[in-house]
Amino acid sequence: MGVNAFAERAARELHATGEHPRKRTAPESSGLTAQELQIARLVAAGATSREVGAQLFLSPRTVESHLRNSFRKLGITSRRQLRDVRVA
Repeated sequence: MGVNAFAERAARELHATGEHPRKRTAPESSGLTAQELQIARLVAAGATSREVGAQLFLSPRTVESHLRNSFRKLGITSRRQLRDVRVA
């Protein structure tokens, strides 16, 4: 969610007071929003943008926009690569 900078700052402030921050217990996420994650899963399963849009009541252009954002966040460039990425 983009809070790493805040977590690092809080850790520095805790160290300055003599305290120690707890270890992270939650796994790192891919940074995808819920909508991007749902679209990525459907596309990875082989659905087209039109099919995903019909299922989620979105336009195909909106689906493509979410896919572009997902690709950027995951460091990939194609739908084929999306199948190889483990989208939790």
